[in-house]
Amino acid sequence: MNTSFERCENTKVEWLTPPELVKQLGEFDLDPCCPVDAPFYHATNHYTIIDDGLSKEWNGRVYLNPPYGRGMELWLEKLKNHGNGIALIFARTETKCFFEHIWHDADAILFVKGRIKFYHVSGVQGGTPGAPSVFIAYGKENASALQNSGIEGRFLSLK
Repeated sequence: MNTSFERCENTKVEWLTPPELVKQLGEFDLDPCCPVDAPFYHATNHYTIIDDGLSKEWNGRVYLNPPYGRGMELWLEKLKNHGNGIALIFARTETKCFFEHIWHDADAILFVKGRIKFYHVSGVQGGTPGAPSVFIAYGKENASALQNSGIEGRFLSLK
C-alpha cells in the first residue's frame, strides 16, 4: 500500500493547499504531510515523507492535506483518533473512508464552492482537480474555525 507522496501509476497524489485558504482557518501546530522542500508551510511544525508523519505522534492542532490515493484513509483515521484538526480531501461522500471516518466522527464539514486551485510542490499554482473538495473538522473549536473561516461553500455541523 502506497501511503507516500510518490506518483502512483502516473497519478499525482500530492496537492498543496493554497496558503490563503489555510490562513483563513487559523494557526496550526502540525502539518504531518508536508513536502520535503515545501514552497510554504501551513503549521509551526511539520513532518515530511522522510519523517513518516503517519507513524509519528501528533500534538496540538493539526492541518492535514493527506496524499491522495491509496492509504489516504489511514491519515483520516489518525486525525479522527487525534481529535484536534482540520483535513482537506476530495468530496467523495459515498466512499468507505467517508462512512468510516467522517460522517459519524467529524464535528463539521465545509463543502468548498467551486474547485480549489492547488499548488505544485514547485510553488507554482496549477489547475483545478477533477473533483470538488471538502474540509473536515475534528473538535468543536475546529468546527467553529470552519464555520467562521469565510471560505465560500456550504457548512454542515455533524454533532
